[in-house]
Amino acid sequence: MKVLQINSVCGYGSTGRIAADLSRYLTQSGDDCLIAYGRGQAPDDVKSFRIGTDLAVNLHGVCSRITDKHGFYSKRATQRFIRSAGEYDPDIIHLHNLHGYYLHLPTLFEWLRECGKPIVWTLHDCWAFTGHCSYFDFVGCDRWKTGCHDCPQKREYPASFVMDHSESNFKEKKEWFTSIPKLQIITPSNWLKDLAKQSFFKNYPIATIHNGIDLNQFKPTGSSFREKNHLTNKTMLLSVANVWESRKGFDYLLELSQRLDDTFCIVVVGLTEQQCHSLSNHMLGITRTDDLNELVKIYSAADIFLNPTLEDNYPTTNLEAIACGTPVITFDTGGCSETVSAGCGYVVPKGNLEEMISQVKRLGSIHYQMNHEKWLTHRNSMDQNTVSKNCSPLSSVCLIVQYFDRKGGLRGRYETHCLCIIGILSIFFCCGYLCQSCGFLPKNSLSYYDPFCKEPLRSE
Repeated sequence: MKVLQINSVCGYGSTGRIAADLSRYLTQSGDDCLIAYGRGQAPDDVKSFRIGTDLAVNLHGVCSRITDKHGFYSKRATQRFIRSAGEYDPDIIHLHNLHGYYLHLPTLFEWLRECGKPIVWTLHDCWAFTGHCSYFDFVGCDRWKTGCHDCPQKREYPASFVMDHSESNFKEKKEWFTSIPKLQIITPSNWLKDLAKQSFFKNYPIATIHNGIDLNQFKPTGSSFREKNHLTNKTMLLSVANVWESRKGFDYLLELSQRLDDTFCIVVVGLTEQQCHSLSNHMLGITRTDDLNELVKIYSAADIFLNPTLEDNYPTTNLEAIACGTPVITFDTGGCSETVSAGCGYVVPKGNLEEMISQVKRLGSIHYQMNHEKWLTHRNSMDQNTVSKNCSPLSSVCLIVQYFDRKGGLRGRYETHCLCIIGILSIFFCCGYLCQSCGFLPKNSLSYYDPFCKEPLRSE
């Protein structure tokens, strides 16, 4: 079996790791996989094809900043890729993030329509069915349901600082994306699935495959983090994000630090240097780290994980914290409620800081009634029964098989096997919507940061 994956990045960032790990899995299983990507460098152990060059990506980004026609450039690079893809002759095509300044969408979808191959498209955000933005619930926009225009987030990724072509972008996306006869849509959350069913994808089969994580990597791990940072006698609250801004709830963390006493300390991972210097005395700021093992140790050291996000799909940070034995308190945003079940945390109404404070104090009081060692044992036991339910992909693998058997979307054992393999790795690694920033593009326009990477990444 040959599988062709298309994504903005390969080997780094959330979606890049998804594609690379899937490729490794297929290779180990005796199959063949090629990743076509547009940004950065690919790992040496992954078979890959770079679409375009750094210069092409940068020029595409600059033009998009002016014209708001993201996906209308890089035509020659796309044509070159299609010739190579034709020679590769895949049995199935798996799309990830097509945004990221590396593809000419009309050319790509003309080929996808004519090639006759089964196509699976994993949506990592809402970009595929809007005229511009990746998310819209933060600003309460619903124009995408009928036809985008006068975009209120024109300056958000993929930003345009001059023109607004959201109306024409929406119409053309609808034409291109609904021209594929064999298309299966996958979403990481029921929240995104419900949105996709209201979009122009409503006539296509749409299945939810929840994000998953590697439980061999994310697990309770001992460290000296608390001792090194003088937190042994404090209740450690942890928050992790790719970039900290208002829509991710950073303002809520600042207010929370003012309303809790000095028995609490809020540790925030993913901050800029400037943000670190602006924190209160009850907060500890950590910049992005490329050391995943260190992040696991921080997760494990924390008493409570806080996620005050106001805009999210299905955050794997919640899953990672739970897998490391740390209970989660999260706002009921997007698919956040789907990540937390009874026994591993609490979901509070979106924006309700009072309720979040109440739950923090309640769990904090439990911590103070025990010494820290007993508290660790207690919370790990509390969460252990729900880790496999929330973080394990096994049940979702069965869902994929059952879904295709029931719908008959791609008939035959061979084709079902293809999609099942794709689904397994998608469950483990689906999360983010990240891509390396362009050299010519201003860093202050970036929407997200990857905590595992030293350089800022886009929400791609």
